Amino acid sequence: MTHHPPSAPLVAALTAAERGWHVFPLRPHDKRPALHGEAVCPGIGDCAGGHRKWEDRATIDPDRIRRAWASLPFNVGIATGPSGLLVVDLDMPKRRSKSSADTPCGVTTFRALCERAGQPVPATHTVRTASGGVHLYFTAPAGARLANTAGRLGKLIDTRAWGGYVVAAGSITPTGPYTPVNPMPPAPLPEWLHSLLAPRQPSRGLMAVPASSRASRYATAALRAETATVRDARHGERDATLLAGARALGRFVAWGDLPRDVVEEALQSAGECTGLSERQCRSTVRSGLNWSIAHNSQRRTA
Repeated sequence: MTHHPPSAPLVAALTAAERGWHVFPLRPHDKRPALHGEAVCPGIGDCAGGHRKWEDRATIDPDRIRRAWASLPFNVGIATGPSGLLVVDLDMPKRRSKSSADTPCGVTTFRALCERAGQPVPATHTVRTASGGVHLYFTAPAGARLANTAGRLGKLIDTRAWGGYVVAAGSITPTGPYTPVNPMPPAPLPEWLHSLLAPRQPSRGLMAVPASSRASRYATAALRAETATVRDARHGERDATLLAGARALGRFVAWGDLPRDVVEEALQSAGECTGLSERQCRSTVRSGLNWSIAHNSQRRTA
């Protein structure tokens, strides 16, 4: 019986799993997940009790990994949240215009950020991306549930945590390979970076709505209740719960009972606390409020 050596993608997946990083297959030579979507979920196997997304199905089980990578040379995705990781993605500017040549890359911007903070550039597990950018791997603080961010630390700097994933070293795309630069174990996320990435906490003014505002007592109670519901939303229901909360509170904005900026900030903070990204929260809240305001233009009768 002939034994074939394991493929490079399988080795990459097993290597990541040995580090305790939860992996799932990406499409061959691509960065997109290879798992089925909710619309075509067969409702069997892992999804017998309901559709499970890639973050829920990512695994460190070597037997499951061998079976998954047995048929096709899937690239390897690392689900950062379940893996206890926060990855800082330092990207390269898109080469689409002359102005992009003057745009500093994410590495340069991150170095400037460290310098302004009076901190050294952290030494940690590092991977070179296919585009020439860099992934800096950190272990997330115990008990923290950090979400993805886009541009919060600076231009061309994103972060991946709960709700996100990165392409593992050993994966190959048409642009090029993902290669390890520094194989050391991930360092703990520096406290100064954590403070910049921690979800914004609602102030007492947001939750109580100061007496000087035009909020009614009923509207204030609704604001507290809806934001609490969003913060307690279960995984898989977070975005839908946030949208429902925005639609419920939008009528109070339309009627003049709550300022829109107060509602937006409270829901944004609650959504980010669940692990939704800053961008996704902003889009969902805006959509829900716009819909509700358009459908509740008439003031309720007393």
